[in-house]
Amino acid sequence: MALLEDLLFQLELGLPQVVLGLVNGAFYALLSLGLAVIFGMLNVINFAHGAQFMMGAFVAWMMLNWLGIGYWGALVLAPLVVGAFGVLLEKTMISRLYKLDHLYGLLLTFGLALIIEGLFRNQFGSSGMPYAPPEILSGPPVDLGFMFLPKYRLWVVVAALVMSLATWLVIEKTRLGAYLRAATENAALVQAFGVNVPRMVTLTYAAGVALAAFAGVLAAPIYSVNPQMGSSLIIVVFAVVVIGGMGSILGSVLTGFGLGLVEGLTKVFYPEASSTVIFVIMAIVLLARPAGLFGRA
Repeated sequence: MALLEDLLFQLELGLPQVVLGLVNGAFYALLSLGLAVIFGMLNVINFAHGAQFMMGAFVAWMMLNWLGIGYWGALVLAPLVVGAFGVLLEKTMISRLYKLDHLYGLLLTFGLALIIEGLFRNQFGSSGMPYAPPEILSGPPVDLGFMFLPKYRLWVVVAALVMSLATWLVIEKTRLGAYLRAATENAALVQAFGVNVPRMVTLTYAAGVALAAFAGVLAAPIYSVNPQMGSSLIIVVFAVVVIGGMGSILGSVLTGFGLGLVEGLTKVFYPEASSTVIFVIMAIVLLARPAGLFGRA
């Protein structure tokens, strides 16, 4: 009885940490969603995703400091700018890998990530730069009863949920999504019906990159804007994608939020394992179900 009471007391004290874990889960979900879109539709493992996440934050910072464009404008424009960069990458490099082994895509995008990060580090240095949240989201925190949650963190969770749901609906419930899914199975047949498959593939890669940039803009007011901000997240996000199932849109979203909560709970009961719990779960899932929780063999 005393042990149960002690556990309940610990959980009550740790609820704020669990809620903050949900905020981390929002970033895991958005980033793994972009990775799942690119892998599921293009069969390319995009290791440059963390660098593109970082680019989204930097573009927002540059828009504010160089052009005077605030947060809300950057939330729309930065994903478009980074998505256009994704179009350039796909046309010049990524498109040459579709018929090759996955390893080639992994090596190319890993090299691109190193180059992009190096260029930003050379230009802006390694120290982080602040990015203030919009005024409407920087007021008094929201009282949840057991903690005061900053408005901006609540907005991040809501925005991630809305964007994830919208992406899932587009891919699973619209004609465009049906074309995309069909093109992954038989591109020649879809093209025979008059669909411009190469353009659709290019825009799909750009959309996945734009999702990473959108997450980067959301992250800018929480984390300092620095060239390493993507590399510190991408390994965890790849673990999230593997657990959810490579290419599974719904799996990426649910696993991202779920593992954020698990990470928060681990910080309450066993803080030393909080940085490794996701990888332990990944190992267990791969042993029991190699295709992932929501993936197909």
